[in-house]
Amino acid sequence: MINGIIAVCARNRFLVLLATIFALVAGVIAVKNVKLDAIPDLSDVQVIVFTEWPGRAPTLVEDQVTYPIVSVLAAAPKVKYARGQSFFGLSFVNVIFEDGTDMYWARSRVLEYMNQAKANLPEDVNPVLGPDATGVGWIYQYALVDPTGQNSLADLRSFQDWTLRYYLQNTPGVAEVASIGGYVNGYQIEIDPNKLLGYNIPLSKVIAAVRQSNNDVGGRVIEFGETEYMVRGEGYIKSLDDIRAIAIGLEANGVPVTIAQVANVHRGPDLRRGLLEVDGKGEAVGGIVVMRYGENALKTINAVKKKLEEIKPSLPPGVEIVTGYDRSSLILRAIKNLRWTLIEEMLVVSLVIIVFLFHFRSALVAMIALPLAVLISFIPMTMLGISSNIMSLGGIAIAVGAMVDASVVLIENAHKWLRRWQEAKEKPDDDEGRELAALSRTEVVIKSSQQVGKPLFFSLLVIAVSFLPVFALEAQSGRLFKPLAFTKTFAMIFAALLSITLVPLLLTFFVRGKIPDENRNPLNRFLVWVYRPFVSFALRFRWLVVALAVLILLVTWFPYQRIGSEFMPPLNEGSLLYMPTSPPGMAISESREVLQKQDAIIAQMPEVERVFGKIGRARTATDPAPLSMVETVITLKPESEWRPGMTFDKIKEELGRALPFPGMPAIWWMPIQTRIEMLATGIRSQVGIKIMGPDLNEIQKIGLRIESLLKNAPNTASAFAERVTGGYYVDFKVNREAIARYGLTVADVETVIE
Repeated sequence: MINGIIAVCARNRFLVLLATIFALVAGVIAVKNVKLDAIPDLSDVQVIVFTEWPGRAPTLVEDQVTYPIVSVLAAAPKVKYARGQSFFGLSFVNVIFEDGTDMYWARSRVLEYMNQAKANLPEDVNPVLGPDATGVGWIYQYALVDPTGQNSLADLRSFQDWTLRYYLQNTPGVAEVASIGGYVNGYQIEIDPNKLLGYNIPLSKVIAAVRQSNNDVGGRVIEFGETEYMVRGEGYIKSLDDIRAIAIGLEANGVPVTIAQVANVHRGPDLRRGLLEVDGKGEAVGGIVVMRYGENALKTINAVKKKLEEIKPSLPPGVEIVTGYDRSSLILRAIKNLRWTLIEEMLVVSLVIIVFLFHFRSALVAMIALPLAVLISFIPMTMLGISSNIMSLGGIAIAVGAMVDASVVLIENAHKWLRRWQEAKEKPDDDEGRELAALSRTEVVIKSSQQVGKPLFFSLLVIAVSFLPVFALEAQSGRLFKPLAFTKTFAMIFAALLSITLVPLLLTFFVRGKIPDENRNPLNRFLVWVYRPFVSFALRFRWLVVALAVLILLVTWFPYQRIGSEFMPPLNEGSLLYMPTSPPGMAISESREVLQKQDAIIAQMPEVERVFGKIGRARTATDPAPLSMVETVITLKPESEWRPGMTFDKIKEELGRALPFPGMPAIWWMPIQTRIEMLATGIRSQVGIKIMGPDLNEIQKIGLRIESLLKNAPNTASAFAERVTGGYYVDFKVNREAIARYGLTVADVETVIE
């Protein structure tokens, strides 16, 4: 069958070339539409349930919100586990599903089970689903800065929240644009309790009056002069004076008591649980673009950048948009490196053919077949939704050597046959020579290809089949290595198909003219002369050669034992993530001061281009960072602009020495790697110890003891134990007997506290 395919393809040039053109066009379309990213998405299929319960302590949030949600969602179908985190006024529940679960099926199941959980939650609590994004969806971060000082942080945050965020959020591929930093504007009513007491007005009445004075209603329609008018009641608060004029009671003489008489009404910032700092120059307002699950990262980033360019003329006077983190540079750099690797391999193969066969046109066969097989491999990649990244392109890169073997063998065998055919035509010595001389050039090429075509075809398929066990990998290992296995298998299959279809046809086109004798090639003769004594020695002293081979194998065991192991090699993303952690309880004002000092020190380093410092959390369900956690993205300049002799590790060492902040152990990582590790384990370091038990206080004591032991351990850069009991509290313990004498309930007292 293989021989028949070779013969048919070599004789039917038009059909084969037509099919090749169709495959070429399909490959080009696939390359244009393939998803582009730096690395495969290693995160699990997860759904985040985010709940806000303002003002509540983490312990109360844990008992009343997080625990009831986790206990219900853990029983949902295909759920591996549910992990909850409770913060001041916030609850995060990460529901991790089994591999292969459809993201949107998982989200619908979570919504279904949340209906059961709501019955056990407080009345004013409303859980929501996080964006349909993965843990590595933070593809672009930017900041709004005003060097002129014309706009306050509150103005910048208002522009971000009400204009820029919505403008970017409808970009194709964007799941969410999260805001960070600045001040969220709001109306604030500072009540004087002494004045309230003087008017004998309870606080609950003031709260009710404000709520009832901020509403619009509709009153059906009325008809005047054959015209219909819709009736509206307009009562929304539009200014501070509207709040001041709200009546909360009457004096003895019938004069109304307003809020202006008992309170100071003004604009002010909302409670802040995170802030942003850029280049050590002061606070800024920023946005985090979160990519939707399964989208094209590079295409989405380019669309966001285009929109940011379009909106620049509409920015408030003095406002500039600066980039804090841009993954597209990493994607383009990774693809560029692998593309050059593929080009270099093709050039080397072509050079080898030219040097050893002394025939330039023969090299064109491999130069055409190899890139075509690579191009066609993108067709199934696009159909299966496999992104083009360092792993998938790496699969093609490591397959190139084996892919070209078939073309080289077919070319060399064709050279031998055509050389014999030319000699037979000149001097037909015997019947076999006369029979060979009677054949046409095309028939000679067909016979040479048929001689080695079948073993070559199946040898390539064997190499393709050898990667099948990789498809049995699960979880992160499977998500990392399956793209490599897919692309290598596709490349080998298409190389095998081309070796029995297109390559024989190309041989009939390009292998023409006088075929040089390979024995006259001086390089070939020199290599044979060098190799002959070695092979003679090996065949003469067989047992000695085998013994030496075994000895070498045994010697390699010792260095093998000392080689470390790692899930994936460190990827130089072109940026660093500096993550110091402070003990809980640091105030937002102190956090701002510490963050600015750290960023200013980092920005002084010549190799640093941008410092994008964040402490606390952005307003998104994908960022469960406490106020004690710093995440500073350090974007480095191109290596050509670094000081002589400076390396990536030296930069980390120098920055580590320049940042001595006692009580804040730091971790130096890469942005993508960090989020992958944190989502997989819930731990912010490469090595972590989990302590489980029923008593949080005892867990924390054990954690602190482990921290003190590991701080001085060999090769330990830093050790930090999570303070699971967290923070400091001012507790009001209600004396029920005392409040009963005043006719008060616990709710009355807690309303004042809240």
